[in-house]
Amino acid sequence: MSADYMHIGIPITNRKPGMTYNEGAKFWVSNVDDYDYKIEYLKFEEGTPFPEEIHRNPHVAYKVDDLEKYIADADTTRLAFVWKDGAILELYQEA
Repeated sequence: MSADYMHIGIPITNRKPGMTYNEGAKFWVSNVDDYDYKIEYLKFEEGTPFPEEIHRNPHVAYKVDDLEKYIADADTTRLAFVWKDGAILELYQEA
């Protein structure tokens, strides 16, 4: 599997300036280019579809060339959060 580092995602409880709201998924997210080391801050709202583990634990995101071994087919960009070696990894594949 080919994987390129994208960012580290860190859940927070208070919004940071400049965060963008994702109404469909009910969470706030920062732009990774606004912070050193490509950090993505996330603040989840009640009713978000993301599991509790993502609300409380950081994750590392990689852009991958093939997610088939992790998730079923989708017609748009693919995104998966997986547990690997005791860490949460975010895997991303462009459509």
